[in-house]
Amino acid sequence: MIMYNNIKMPEFNPGEVWLVGAGPGDPRLLTIFACYALSKADVIVYDALVSDAILSLSSEKARLVYAGKRGGKPSHSQENISDLVIDLAKKKNRVLRLKGGDPFVFARGAEEAQALSKVNIPYRIIPGITVGIGGLAAANIPLTSRDTNSSILFMTGHNAESKDPSNINWNAVSKIPVIVMYMALKNLSIIRNKLIDEGRNLDEPVAVIQDASLPEQKVLETTLSKLVEDVNLYRIASPSIVVIGPVVNLRSILESSVIKDGK
Repeated sequence: MIMYNNIKMPEFNPGEVWLVGAGPGDPRLLTIFACYALSKADVIVYDALVSDAILSLSSEKARLVYAGKRGGKPSHSQENISDLVIDLAKKKNRVLRLKGGDPFVFARGAEEAQALSKVNIPYRIIPGITVGIGGLAAANIPLTSRDTNSSILFMTGHNAESKDPSNINWNAVSKIPVIVMYMALKNLSIIRNKLIDEGRNLDEPVAVIQDASLPEQKVLETTLSKLVEDVNLYRIASPSIVVIGPVVNLRSILESSVIKDGK
């Protein structure tokens, strides 16, 4: 074992792959384990949502390899990314696969872990703060409150083929008090209409958080009926997280006394 900031850490051995969550964006939200991994990796294969500030924490000797995937833009295929990581590990590199948020929350970490398992490459999972939790907290929106909800639904705004989520049981979804949606902007009109058709209130509060936890974070508060129009009006872009439900109304209460950077 190795001591890192007085915490025992495992050896990062040549030929291993560590799948690491980079959190929602702010480098201060990285785990200690993730920082340690960054300092030890020979090669870092990173996603589009990983910031330069996070990459700057890596060893000066580390090789940085971009493997980003962004909707609607030319991207590496998942198969190519897995093959790349496997090839680097077979060459006895300490490979850090750095993914935004948490590797196992809508980040295809499970697919990469399965690919590694098939060829007997040892790997480790280091969790990160997923944006559906950390991004909402950064916008001062609680996921739960005793007065609002005792359940939450996390979902993506598209299916496995990046098309609209037509295979979802929208009747069941509409009954969950708080819905948090990843990668939903492209199909936002379809999603909004599905929820309204299943009885969701037109005036229900919605927030869209762009660049969550970063200095350029932008928060749009609107209603379900005005959601699509306001996203276009205020030029909200990806990456964004969408939250629907009564917890959004708590933001105005919590914002008044929250400590902000620079104060």
